[in-house]
Amino acid sequence: MKSDVIDYEVLGDDMQVVEIELDPQETVIAEAGGMNWMDSGIDYEAKMGDGSELNKSVLNKVFGAGKRLISGESIFLTHFTNRKNIKSKIAFAAPYPGKIIPLELSELPNKTFTCQKDAFLCAAKGTKLDITFNKRIGSGLFGGEGFILEKITGDGRVFLHAGGTVVKKELDGEMLKVDTGCLVGFTDGIDYNIQKAGKLKTMLFGGEGLFLATLHGKGTVYLQSLPFSRLADRILKSAPRISGNKKGEGSVLGKIGGFIDGDNFI
Repeated sequence: MKSDVIDYEVLGDDMQVVEIELDPQETVIAEAGGMNWMDSGIDYEAKMGDGSELNKSVLNKVFGAGKRLISGESIFLTHFTNRKNIKSKIAFAAPYPGKIIPLELSELPNKTFTCQKDAFLCAAKGTKLDITFNKRIGSGLFGGEGFILEKITGDGRVFLHAGGTVVKKELDGEMLKVDTGCLVGFTDGIDYNIQKAGKLKTMLFGGEGLFLATLHGKGTVYLQSLPFSRLADRILKSAPRISGNKKGEGSVLGKIGGFIDGDNFI
């Protein structure tokens, strides 16, 4: 199925939004909860599947939904369609700071891109989304974010989200070692694996995790400086009501303020 051709504009800097312009009857698919605003005349519907294969059997749809369920993703994708006779706009953004990466799948090797399962934001209808697992299941199970990946195939535009600063690297036979959470995705031609971070002492006390992702081959790799898991970990450690300590309020007035607003009562 040929993908819809969609125009777009990326707005903002550290909290970016992609605004997509849909021609009449054009459709964009997205993960649930990513939409920010849209013009009147755009209808939306939650559907099981990405709509890339109209003749797909019910059994195949259920199997695909099952893989998404195992990965922790919703089994439904939201389809937004412009029902007006004029162009309409719709905007999407991720819920934490970072950058939006626009990709033209038709320009990539084999029209395919593999990414972390939570990196996908939205795409033109006709784009195929499939959950793929690390071939080396034993190491993948301990690799955190690196075990479950999403394979995106098609000939249209797809938009990914990455946390913090995005770095694009071109590999030509070199090997790159990356924290599993810092990997956004890579093109075909890149061999992906997970390996131990080092000796036992380094793994336990080095602070860099037990495993690293290794990427080797010829192709493009996208990296992010602030994975959501790292951001969430820092927030939890600093949350006074959970288990962390309040940071940046070391004065006596800071403690008094905590009593006034109720922070120290729980």
